[in-house]
Amino acid sequence: MEVDPFAELLRHLRRSANRTQDEQADAINAASGRATMTRREVNRYENGANVPTDHTLGSIALACGVPLEPLLREAKAARARRRKRNKAEEGDLDDVKRRTLLGGAVVGAAAAAEPWGRLAHALSRNSKIDSESADVLIDYAARLHVDELSESARSLQARVESHLDAITAALPRANAHERALTIAAGETAALAGWVAWDLGQQDRANAYYGVTSECAKKAGHPPLRALALGYASYGAATPTKALEMLSQAAQDVRGRGNATAAAWVLGRYAEEAAQSRDDAGALRALDQARFAYDFADHTSEQAWVRFVTPYRMDSLTLSVYGELRRQELTATADSAVERLGKELPDSGVVVLGDLASALLRGGDVDRGAYVAHQFAAAAEAKPNTMGRQRAGAIAAGLPDTERDLANHMLAFAS
Repeated sequence: MEVDPFAELLRHLRRSANRTQDEQADAINAASGRATMTRREVNRYENGANVPTDHTLGSIALACGVPLEPLLREAKAARARRRKRNKAEEGDLDDVKRRTLLGGAVVGAAAAAEPWGRLAHALSRNSKIDSESADVLIDYAARLHVDELSESARSLQARVESHLDAITAALPRANAHERALTIAAGETAALAGWVAWDLGQQDRANAYYGVTSECAKKAGHPPLRALALGYASYGAATPTKALEMLSQAAQDVRGRGNATAAAWVLGRYAEEAAQSRDDAGALRALDQARFAYDFADHTSEQAWVRFVTPYRMDSLTLSVYGELRRQELTATADSAVERLGKELPDSGVVVLGDLASALLRGGDVDRGAYVAHQFAAAAEAKPNTMGRQRAGAIAAGLPDTERDLANHMLAFAS
């Protein structure tokens, strides 16, 4: 029996992404956030033994970087063909000719008028990505930066790397969308580096940051390089090297539309300056960061600034005041706790971690230990990236009476 053209199309999508069936299953699972797809099921789709559900098609479209609507239409047509075959009401639908077209022959005017023909043409090597496809890829890159607030690095890594593969496959056909997709690719690569760093994969992280900088250069978009430098500064060999990176990043985010990015970069500079015992430089940078944030809107600027919430700015301030043992720490801590409220927001785990660490460094050991217990519970319930580093810093500052908690923090950090 001839294989249905829709099954051939699914096979063509996988091969265009240069994946095995196992890898395609992993990519679909990463896109859906669930581990339900298997190589056997992918094989059944490609042999025409089964047609994916609309929900699964959404994950396939995302994993392969193609628009969903044409896939839905073709799946509907495939189901109709299956029903006709089962009822033996009609004969062959000239599947051989259609399959030949999907195999790469020139799509004629008559074929191109049908949905499956248009999609086959769209997937050919010389075709261009349409606005709908580009928007899907760009929007999902932004969504990943939001998910980073409430998802562990280990669970996020596969999704981020799979989406980077999808954008990479789309870029050669980007045409008018090349700059926008290049920026989205850089943002995704930076997040992949950040996640790798949180998992202790420093070399992998540096490679991703390098790719991000290349995307920034190609797109002529300096804030993208600032993102790479800001993330990379956490893994810098020395505070001095981190300050050099952040100084360049601060230059990259000057100008209209970059207020949130500037606030984060300056806040990071303040953190590193405080660790270098440059009290004046740290406080000056912190004031600049807080001033910039007064004009910021982290929900409408670059996709990657979604994590720079008011809670994250509290976190940066607490980190600086704690390192410098400033008297403002107590009032800032009270304000941060009040802002968090009873329902801990996704980014609240970060604040609790920095609050505990700041209190311990600032000498308020009892309160610091109390908040450390809160952080431990919150980190278990709402894991996110960078929890490992914070847990290690807290463990180092806990008193001997909190050895059990310190050991728990070290186990979490590992």
